[in-house]
This record gives sequence, structure tokens and C-alpha cells, in this order.
Amino acid sequence: MIKVEKIIRYIVSWLKKYIQKSKSNGFIIGISGGIDSSVASTLVAMTGFPTIILEMPILEKENFLSIKHAKFLTQKFSNVHYLVKDLSILFTTFFHTINDIDNLKESLSSVNVKSRIRMLTLYYYSNVKNHLVVGTGNKIEDFGVGFFTKYGDGGVDLQPIADLTKSEIRLLAKKLNIFDEIQKAKPTDGLWEDKRSDEEQLGATYEELEWAMEILKKKDCSKIENPILKKYQILHQKNKHKMIPIPICKIPNDIKK
Repeated sequence: MIKVEKIIRYIVSWLKKYIQKSKSNGFIIGISGGIDSSVASTLVAMTGFPTIILEMPILEKENFLSIKHAKFLTQKFSNVHYLVKDLSILFTTFFHTINDIDNLKESLSSVNVKSRIRMLTLYYYSNVKNHLVVGTGNKIEDFGVGFFTKYGDGGVDLQPIADLTKSEIRLLAKKLNIFDEIQKAKPTDGLWEDKRSDEEQLGATYEELEWAMEILKKKDCSKIENPILKKYQILHQKNKHKMIPIPICKIPNDIKK
């Protein structure tokens, strides 16, 4: 069993040290009503530094879980400021501008645009306020299967919970008294109109992917025939470009001179 209280204290301390070193004024984080953003935003709030929690609906109905979590944070922490910015007009205008209305709904390209517009909005306020943009990705998403939008929700300044699996984040959520509805809600990126879950998109549960990630750390597992392992390997390879530094074409000195 992980030492939940120690992990919480460590992350909060790490955030405090990071912001003091960066000379920034505070943090900004996007919230969705999901467990990852709820845990990450609570940890950021616990630093005592100015914290903006930003909800960014795009063609969505009111998100009661997000609103409930925002009220919880603003009532508990005086350093937290809650903003809601509806980006629907910006989103639809983009597709009108590029004359591609057919891709406005239910396509991978359109949901990636949603994610990137949200990143743009976070960095607008980040620049205005001199705040750091905080990521909400977990270990499986960020380093296992690359389940995030490149330069969208993957575009952040720091990642406080990216070394924790979904199972570990659930333990932190319980300790931090995150609402039960958020803890029990099926994980979703909130980008699709049909509300499809993360696990429906991935084709496996987070627990299964955590198991596969752990198994593949071992040297002698190449002969194991398992559909979850195969799924993990396919996703990891497909999305590897998101998880590694941008490739640079290094020019040999003898060519440069």
C-alpha cells in the first residue's frame, strides 16, 4: 500500500518549491469534474499560492461535478479563484473559418481542436497573470499509452500527478475528500458528445493497462500471449511520438564546416 499522506505532502512541497524557483505568481489548471483534475487542482490549492481553476465548456451542458468541485475548493481555500469560459463560439468559428463544417462534430480532428483551444485559453490567462499551467495527466496516460492531445492537454508547464497510476490517484482522492460522485464516475476526457469513456476509447481498463505497464518492465515477457499486453504495446508504439522529446536533426560538424 502506498503512503498516501506522504505522497500528498511531497507533491504540495514540490509545487511550492517549483513555483518559488520559477518566479511565477501562481498556478492555473483546467478542471473537468474528473478525478485526475480534481486531485491535481486540490493539491495545487493546498500550496496556498494564487490558483485559478478554469472550466472551459465547448458545446456542453452544465457540468454539475465540475461546479460542485469548484465550490468545494473556493469554500475551503481562499487562494482559489474559479473561472468559467464557454469556448463554443471560438470552436465553431474555427471550423467555419477553414470551411470544414462537416468535421465539426464527432471526429478525432475536432476533439483535438477542442483540447488545443483549451490549452490556448489556459496559456492566455497564464501570460496575463504570470501563472504556471498545471497538467492533470496520470502515469498511464502520459508515459504508457499516450492518451492525450499533443499540444492540447499535453501542453503544460508542470505535471504534479504524472508519476501516479489511476489506482494511486483514486487513493489520493479518497484521502483528499474528493466527492464520491467524482471518485465513482467513469473516466472520460469530456471531448466527445456521446460521452464515451476513456476505457471505451482505449479498449482496456486503467487497471489492465497498469498491469501491462508493470509486466513489460520485466525482461522476460516477450513470449507472454495476452490481448491486454498487445493492446498496451500497440497504443504505446502508436503514441510514442507524444511521449519523447521532439526529434532534432543533428548536423555532423564535418558537414557544417
